[in-house]
Amino acid sequence: MSHPLDPTGVVELAILSRSGLDESRHLGAAVVVSPDGSVLRSLGDVDALVYGRSSLKFFQAIAVLRSGVSLAGAQLVLSTASHAGTAAHVEVVRSILERAGLDVEALQCPVDWPLDSASRSAASAPARITMNCSGKHAAFLLACVENGWDTASYLDPEHPLQQRIRATVEEFTGEPVGHIGVDGCGAPVFATTLRGLATAVGRVAASRDPSAALLTAAVLAEPWAIDGPGRANTVVIEQLGLLTKGGAEGVIVMGAPDGTAVALKMLDGSARATSLVGLGMLASVGAISLEDADRVGALTTERVLGGGLPVGAIRVSELVRGL
Repeated sequence: MSHPLDPTGVVELAILSRSGLDESRHLGAAVVVSPDGSVLRSLGDVDALVYGRSSLKFFQAIAVLRSGVSLAGAQLVLSTASHAGTAAHVEVVRSILERAGLDVEALQCPVDWPLDSASRSAASAPARITMNCSGKHAAFLLACVENGWDTASYLDPEHPLQQRIRATVEEFTGEPVGHIGVDGCGAPVFATTLRGLATAVGRVAASRDPSAALLTAAVLAEPWAIDGPGRANTVVIEQLGLLTKGGAEGVIVMGAPDGTAVALKMLDGSARATSLVGLGMLASVGAISLEDADRVGALTTERVLGGGLPVGAIRVSELVRGL
């Protein structure tokens, strides 16, 4: 089994400056692959094992489609989403459960508050359906019902659906899965290398597989559903047409339509600079313009404030810029 990402395999990816002083630094590893899967740029140990976390939802959704489930539009996007828990998101999740003939109690994701601040304020209590992974879980349940698989054990790594997901991850990454963990939502999470993860996302974004093509087209058509209005993943997709998915603990993937893709992991688990770094890595190989990287990065990165006024910024490192 490969080794996990550790302090010996990381480099500086982003810096936060405040009032002229560099205050914080984010270390991690990142890789950009070409449409054929060859490495264009790598920073740090991109062959170390990481959990892709929610960036693996693309492959979970593809496995659901390949099991014979017909999903399209917002229902398909919710199956691959880390949604904000707005009323519109919840309505789509309910519609998937209704197709399965199940109620919200069949969901085995934990209860949680909506990620969207307004929806959180309006909620009376945390719920399974407002947990950001509920769309994926609803799609899992629909696949079980339509294939006659047990719904009570759908999160067991040995369940037929989870075995299909594992095979899909192995197919798209080109790597055998050697380590399986438990994700925050309770689903199995398969460890991959960053190189394999970037390769897999590039294959989805390029839409060479019929199920991947359906998924990519749906996400690009309805980016609000994969995250939420004004939220980072949704903004990147809306602005640049990049297939984008963040994951917990500082993971993000982005894939261009030609299959050029980036995957990165922040060692400290922080997500605040992941979009900025991902865009910077893609710009460094010419997949997007530097101007677009800076513009969209500013829209998706938290501001550095003092007394409510801008007093600094988060920037990518010179290594990311390729300097």
